[in-house]
Amino acid sequence: MKHTPYGYDIVGGAAVINEEQAANLRKLCENYLSGMSFVQAAKEAGLEMKHSGVKRLMQNPRYLGDDFYPAILTAEIAQAVEAERLGRDALYKGTRYTKEAVTTVVPTRFAMKRTDPKYQDPIKQAEYAYSQIKEAK
Repeated sequence: MKHTPYGYDIVGGAAVINEEQAANLRKLCENYLSGMSFVQAAKEAGLEMKHSGVKRLMQNPRYLGDDFYPAILTAEIAQAVEAERLGRDALYKGTRYTKEAVTTVVPTRFAMKRTDPKYQDPIKQAEYAYSQIKEAK
């Protein structure tokens, strides 16, 4: 085993629940189910984590208990969290990363207004500007 999952300690070769961390984990799930984002729910539970870390933490099947790890979360809470996550994911399907959102129109024809000539002689430049003003009227 590479590491001990958050919420557990290994004592005498057996996994035991770290009550402080388990309370944070339960609060994290409660916050998420109340409508907070992954990151905000973690922050309110006292954890500084990124979105992907929070998601992996809440999807860890060990928190439901197995032969080695005692249960920290109930199956109902884990199912509710997963249902909420899938529901939120469904909100974004079709609005992000679709062909319509990525497709852009690339202009292939351009039109530019003719530029005014630039004269070295300031008098000629002034005469040209004056003639343009007269034509515009």
